[in-house]
Amino acid sequence: MAIFRQIIDLLFLVYTVMLIARVIGSWFPDWSGHALFRFIAHYTDPYLNLFRKIIPPIGIIDISPLFAFIALSVARWFIVGILLR
Repeated sequence: MAIFRQIIDLLFLVYTVMLIARVIGSWFPDWSGHALFRFIAHYTDPYLNLFRKIIPPIGIIDISPLFAFIALSVARWFIVGILLR
């Protein structure tokens, strides 16, 4: 069971890093054409769009990724902390 927990933790970590890269990458429009950035956007935008529908940008500031990180953290806590004990 410990290996399963480590795999789940690793998956959440990888997705969190991808979200961070997506947020930082959005600050640099020139990066949008890069293959790695397109790959990251392909897998993170559907998740971020869920929060963008609920929390629209305030002017030029998009705070929806903050709630996306919180939801991901809660999901990780629930899955790893509760289901895998």
